[in-house]
Amino acid sequence: MASALIIVNPAAGRGRVGKMLPEINRVIDKVARELEGLDVVRKLTDAPGHALELAWAAPAGSRVVAVGGDGTLHEVVGGSARSDKVVGMVPIGSGNDFARMVGVYKLPLEQALRVALSGRVKKFDLPEVNGQPYGNSLGMGFDAEVARKALSAPRMLRGLPRYLYSIFGVLKDLSLPELTLESEGKTLFQGKALLAAVMNGRTYGAGIPIAPPASPTDALLTTVVAGEFSRLGVVGILPRLMSGKHLSHPHIHLNHAASFAVRFNRPVPAHADGELLKPAAVYQVKILPSALQVAVG
Repeated sequence: MASALIIVNPAAGRGRVGKMLPEINRVIDKVARELEGLDVVRKLTDAPGHALELAWAAPAGSRVVAVGGDGTLHEVVGGSARSDKVVGMVPIGSGNDFARMVGVYKLPLEQALRVALSGRVKKFDLPEVNGQPYGNSLGMGFDAEVARKALSAPRMLRGLPRYLYSIFGVLKDLSLPELTLESEGKTLFQGKALLAAVMNGRTYGAGIPIAPPASPTDALLTTVVAGEFSRLGVVGILPRLMSGKHLSHPHIHLNHAASFAVRFNRPVPAHADGELLKPAAVYQVKILPSALQVAVG
């Protein structure tokens, strides 16, 4: 009998998933009854890293469904990557950019669960940073500081307003490191930089189109480097960034490759799928083509 593990993170969406547990359980029960021949197991996470452990332990060939946000999905990807497990997504988080990338962002709860448990499977590329897989986005520098600031944002702020609040909170302490971007032995950028994003999908930060040309199925990563910007310059480019029109700015640098080395003159913070990583001075990033199976409907 085919099997599916549904991993529910009650803390996702700043506690929204926990409040929705009765409805989530009702929908799981309903859909599971209707899918004959599928053994459905559900588990709640109780701490960071728990979804990763659960996904690792899921049976080979099973569907592993993340009910939560990008953080939950990030752990499920980490536990399912480079295997025959199929990742499913029921997006109830603050950002949901992986769901945007794979095309399930706008689905209501029941439909998203049906897709996750029984929808068609599509292969997506899998990025790795310093040997660790991620699904959609890697940000280093300013945007990682923003992600850290977002953790302490007022609870009533969700999605894009939460990230905008965090951006302006970080600006007051702006200090730019030196960055060198390399690929295949070539130096693509060298100088002071606000941030570097190495993307599999187009958006991060709850829909910000940081890398409009990116594709998660072209066997390439898309890197966007924002060079030297003043505080006023950051504020000035935000409207263009929100509309995806920032790439024409002379201090924005776009590159596509299968691997990148991102080197800083000091350890800088980073996030993968919105999850904070330990600050480092060097980030080695590569793409594994078609290495992640995802239920897409």
